Amino acid sequence: MALSECSLEMLQYLKLKSVEELFSDIPPSVRTGGLRLPDGLTELELTRELEAMMSVNRTASQQPTFLGAGVYHHFIPAAVKTIVMRSEFITSYTPYQPEISQGMLQALFEYQSFMTELTGMDVVNCSMYDASSALGEAVLMSHRISGGSKFLISRAVSPEKKLVARTYARGADIQLTEVGYDPATGSVDINDLKSKLDPDVSGFYYESPNFLGLIEPQADEIRSLLGTKTMVVGVNPMALALIRPPADHDADIVIGDAQVFGSAMNLGGPMIGLFGCKMDHVRKMPGRLIGLTVDADNRRSYCMTLQTREQNIRRGKATSNICTNEALLAVASAAYLSVVGKSGLRDIAVKNVEHAYLLANRIGALKGFRAPHFKGTHFNEFVVTSDIDPKRIHEDLLSKGIHGGFPLGKDFPELKNSVLYATTEMHTKGDHDRLVNALEAVR
Repeated sequence: MALSECSLEMLQYLKLKSVEELFSDIPPSVRTGGLRLPDGLTELELTRELEAMMSVNRTASQQPTFLGAGVYHHFIPAAVKTIVMRSEFITSYTPYQPEISQGMLQALFEYQSFMTELTGMDVVNCSMYDASSALGEAVLMSHRISGGSKFLISRAVSPEKKLVARTYARGADIQLTEVGYDPATGSVDINDLKSKLDPDVSGFYYESPNFLGLIEPQADEIRSLLGTKTMVVGVNPMALALIRPPADHDADIVIGDAQVFGSAMNLGGPMIGLFGCKMDHVRKMPGRLIGLTVDADNRRSYCMTLQTREQNIRRGKATSNICTNEALLAVASAAYLSVVGKSGLRDIAVKNVEHAYLLANRIGALKGFRAPHFKGTHFNEFVVTSDIDPKRIHEDLLSKGIHGGFPLGKDFPELKNSVLYATTEMHTKGDHDRLVNALEAVR
């Protein structure tokens, strides 16, 4: 291929004879031979091609979806979308210059304030990447607080969260050990927890509601067993509109995902990790913190605070490698909570609980189905067990324009014929009817 005059000039400047010399350090055995890209398209042609590709997709608004497992379909008021589309807020990063970023900083401060009110914790940072990275950071922070080379984690936790937590722990030589759940109630197996607590354990992580949809009823007993060890609690923050906050159980660290507040499912991301702790531990926590102060003229102002914990200042001694946050989604969460209000959030949470119990009872009444699988208090998810292959059920539901739940057998072999179903305020009675009728027809 003939080189342009500009390319020849660049090669001459670099003292190279050919373009191939640029790649001389790459072994021939791993070279790809170049990218075989199609010819370029005009904007109109590209638009038509993308529309054709997307036409085969079916969105959650076009078919009922009962897939939760950490990402949930909730209504997002139009005002929230309008606010986050404003040019002042469209950034994924925390502003370093407070003198020109007061609006964004205040929005992030409001997000922190909302989250502290919901969780009851003394301090909440202005977000992590997602709940999984928040858990990984909590494992490391627990080690900083309590010492020890072991950390216990409930088995009733998302498999993705556990994988991320293990990745974080491996780099710090921390051993992660699972604590089982009660096969009847789905709650933490207290006897198993007791048997695995030893002086080298730094802390324990459980969720309420957990991955199987159940509210943990033994929080106070867990706190008593742990003593001075770190108690880390995972939450669905929407459920906190109804249940006691983790701070009431003396939690040291709280994590979760605020995607439920104003962020769409978006094929699984981006998410927004919630991370809070006691004030005693604030200098050991990761992530950005926005504080309230006054300027030179004694006017209320906002700024990043306690930055000496962070990587860009403290380098290798920082509390975390995370030096950013999900700023735009934090703004969305603050906007969502401002729009729906305290009573509105409670009403939404109540609908989630009502829908879960109504749907679980209807499915449980079908021949060959058991729902809910566990005897406990659920929020908006529950496990359904059947003697029918979950894969077959899923494919049959898809053929009827319904997206089913999350098959549990791969990650929980003891629940090989079980599926986790989620239902929110977005589902109507008609959506439930379609699912129940479709399940009844599967034989």
